[in-house]
Amino acid sequence: MAQHEQPDPRQPWGRPGERPGAPRAADQLADQGLRHRPAPSVTARAVSGWVDQQIEQAQRQGAFDNLQGAGRPLPDVDTSTDPDWWVRSLVEREKLDLSAAMPGPMQLRREKAGFPASLLDLPDEATVRAHLEDFNERVLADRRRPYAGAGSPPVVGRVDVDEVVASWREARARRDDVPPEAPDRTSGQGQLGPAADLSDRAASVRRRWWHGIFGSARP
Repeated sequence: MAQHEQPDPRQPWGRPGERPGAPRAADQLADQGLRHRPAPSVTARAVSGWVDQQIEQAQRQGAFDNLQGAGRPLPDVDTSTDPDWWVRSLVEREKLDLSAAMPGPMQLRREKAGFPASLLDLPDEATVRAHLEDFNERVLADRRRPYAGAGSPPVVGRVDVDEVVASWREARARRDDVPPEAPDRTSGQGQLGPAADLSDRAASVRRRWWHGIFGSARP
């Protein structure tokens, strides 16, 4: 007669690691509407597919609609490939003027492109000619400077002093021909409207009255 084996009281019930009678974690997550994250044993392709599914589900639910900055380029995307990214961000943030740090030919080209508009504030024609002649001298000095770059050096052409002076004269005349704005006489010394007319009439009457007194007193 075979003897029945008695169960070992030290053997736990259920799966290893689970407390007997306790609810399963997966069942609790399902009751709360949460999804259990994939197990670490899944492959990288399975993880990628799971992530894509989550993104597509969020898109269908409108989680990415009307986000701040939508449709605009992301700032500092290429910072890892640009060694001067911090300099560029500083210049854009502080709105710095780095024209003085440009190479000599670039500075001369920029100055030449501003003629004659940049000369309108000069007082007279002699000052304009002196400034243009100094510009031509700086152009020649830049050409005499040694060049160590690849290819031919950049060359900036000189300006025709008489031609630029004539353009400056025309631009100055157009600026001076602009009629000035009408002064505001609503307050202060003058007034517009009926009050101004009454004031002018009263002043005229006082002048005639004093003129009559002193005129009649003359011999």
